[in-house]
Amino acid sequence: MGALSGKVAVVTGASRGIGKGIALALAEQGATVYVTGRTVTPGTYPLPGTIGETAAECGRRGGEGVAVQVDHAEDDHVAALFDQVERERGRLDILVNNAFALPEDLTDATPFWERSLTDWKMVDVGVRSNFVAARQAAKIMAPRRSGLIVAISGYTGVTYTYGVVFGTAKSAVDRMARDMAIELKPHGVASLSLWQGLTFTERAERNLAGVPGLRGGAATRPADGCSPEFPGRVIAALAGDPEIMKRTGGTFITAELAQDYGIKDLDDKVIPSLRATRGAPIWSPV
Repeated sequence: MGALSGKVAVVTGASRGIGKGIALALAEQGATVYVTGRTVTPGTYPLPGTIGETAAECGRRGGEGVAVQVDHAEDDHVAALFDQVERERGRLDILVNNAFALPEDLTDATPFWERSLTDWKMVDVGVRSNFVAARQAAKIMAPRRSGLIVAISGYTGVTYTYGVVFGTAKSAVDRMARDMAIELKPHGVASLSLWQGLTFTERAERNLAGVPGLRGGAATRPADGCSPEFPGRVIAALAGDPEIMKRTGGTFITAELAQDYGIKDLDDKVIPSLRATRGAPIWSPV
């Protein structure tokens, strides 16, 4: 039995990318993982991956995957998801807020006044969506006096990366996780934010291969990168930590937590912290 056997998790935006990697890592430790996203049919999105494929792989990894089609811009979809979790499982132990509306031209060097206002979707699905999902999760977790809510963020919380709205969204995610922790702490529920560096998602691999000069950027050096499952391994360790409340409210560099827990990436690689070159988190545990 895995360390998370009997635990129930929701991972948002898990058709592919970081969300998929986290879902698989949690399932490998025996968790039941509700996999959310919009893609249900292969070939209907420019990048590979569907919620059903991720859920099926969760089952092969030793846990259980449950695919639920959710548009995280729609509050009623989110409410229905958590109603389903509570009805079917009667508990929720982990929420990973990963869903994020990344624009296709995120890496284009275009100033904010010339970019489309649709960039603001990163706030709608990336900040507001985190709040809506955490609100629903807390209604299940707080009465049971246990649970962990994780926001996926990055060094862009303090260091310019790609553009104005991207940085604004990730900074907000960090602060939201901290302030939610203050209100959740009396109820025994932890809330924290994780800073990812370059992660070799399907999108990142495509961009590294096709965008000139990207491989030499401070945020996109392949030597610093990790697999999508790496943050999932760290979240699994956090979820199993009996002293998790000592970390609640903090923003943490994933690579540094991995060192604390003795975790390496899939290829036994030690992922470096970029604190010295890309910045340090603002928020400490509460």
